[in-house]
Amino acid sequence: MNEIIRKGHGMARLKTFTKRMVLLLGISLVTMTNSGCWFWNLHLLDGFTTVALNYSQFWSTTPLIPVSPYYSELIEDTYHEEERYEKVPILDPVEGEHAPLFCLDPPTPDEVIRALPDSAAGGMSFIAETQRNNVRMVIELIVDRVDECKFYPLAGPARLHHCHYKCTVYYTKTIRSEWPVPFEHSDETQDVVYVDHDHLIRCAGPASPQ
Repeated sequence: MNEIIRKGHGMARLKTFTKRMVLLLGISLVTMTNSGCWFWNLHLLDGFTTVALNYSQFWSTTPLIPVSPYYSELIEDTYHEEERYEKVPILDPVEGEHAPLFCLDPPTPDEVIRALPDSAAGGMSFIAETQRNNVRMVIELIVDRVDECKFYPLAGPARLHHCHYKCTVYYTKTIRSEWPVPFEHSDETQDVVYVDHDHLIRCAGPASPQ
């Protein structure tokens, strides 16, 4: 379920970014055509292209390509989520025949924020900014169950411990833009996400002969 939520989160982030870029391109075209400086804009673009090509020929590399830090942050977030939240841990067996097993690893605020369906990442400063303020969380354990011991590939004999959490997030969502039409909108928002912390517990081996 966690993987499905994250894939839906990524698709929603891509759709939001595409809409913003299309809107920005449309506004730029309208502004440039109505500004009376269309010739100078083309001349500036031609000059930039000429300099970039000359630079690439001199240094034997590709032309300069401006890249937003947003994409670097996306790559870092991908590795961060894969390392921390997308792996199933395998724990050592618990000593004792009737030793109690409890879910003791609730989701962290960072994990809950990353699992929210409506991402506040991306956007452009002064044009399309989204912020979350006054964030409050309620985390509830809804499933705590341990399956029987069975064989898992690459893990061996183990028991699957189901730990499912319901996370309710309350926050103030603020959408702000300074150009071309300045506005600011705040809305009290409530989101609910379900986070799974399932993990494997290795089965204890047979008792040693006396």
